[in-house]
Amino acid sequence: MMNLPHLTFLRSFEASARHLSFTSAAEELNCTQSAVSNHVRSLEEFLKRPLFTRHPRSLSLTDLGLAYLPSVRHALQEIDAATRSVVQRTHSQTVSISCPFSLAENWLPEVIQSFSESHPDIALTVHGTIWSDVEANVSDISITANHVDDVTENLTRMWIDKLTIVCSPDFKVGAKTLKDPQQLTGARLIHILGRSAYWEKVSAHYGLEDLNLKDGARTNASNLALELAAKSQGCLALPKLLARPYLEKNLLTEPMQFDLDSPWAYYIKVRDKPVKPAVRLFQEWLLSSVENAHTQGANLDKSIPTKKPRS
Repeated sequence: MMNLPHLTFLRSFEASARHLSFTSAAEELNCTQSAVSNHVRSLEEFLKRPLFTRHPRSLSLTDLGLAYLPSVRHALQEIDAATRSVVQRTHSQTVSISCPFSLAENWLPEVIQSFSESHPDIALTVHGTIWSDVEANVSDISITANHVDDVTENLTRMWIDKLTIVCSPDFKVGAKTLKDPQQLTGARLIHILGRSAYWEKVSAHYGLEDLNLKDGARTNASNLALELAAKSQGCLALPKLLARPYLEKNLLTEPMQFDLDSPWAYYIKVRDKPVKPAVRLFQEWLLSSVENAHTQGANLDKSIPTKKPRS
């Protein structure tokens, strides 16, 4: 590769050509007028041809200068853009998370709020999912809902959730308030598609052989099922964590208490190894938030060690 002129010479030439003044170029580049003049003269010596015609109080570009300027300007712009990109990539910290909508809407926002308050320099992106994760390599951290029988080694369980039955405070079975498990055989049930195991476990637990698992409203979204229950469209079986915001606001009530582990649980998977510091930090914050949810009275079994987020 042939020797190229010094970058400083090219910057002085471009600024001088734009202003048609060594003095104005010097002010822009924060140097002296004589330095800019010497830079341009050195460039002309390198090219062995003049780039400017010097007048007593002004400059004008020669034909060579006019032809040379667009290429120099474009090259400097490319260098500036490339440099900014590298600097921004070096200093910016981002974490991308994919999470089922049910958890992303009912629990994750509080986690993100507290994390962002402590780490405002880390930008978070959340991809909501319903049936499966987003495309591979999109998320640094994936939270997925998996059946306990279909868990692989690369998944870290967040917690063991408990099932509950919820309904609106004014929900009736016939003319009576729902209180007795035997009333479920005559109640309108709401079903979450793909989660038939919820009602099946309740049925087996109470020995309700004639529980109607075929009729009733159906949806693939837990949050929509909760909204239907809040509108007295039926009673609903699902993990208690998802129902907790509705229970706290008295939009739903638990007509009966029982102790059943959910057959579906939430798991964390981290994409990159070694894990980026920002990703590791948010992963630890997630696990700490799970522990906090347990200690604050969520109906969860303690399944992970306490981890304090790094400050």
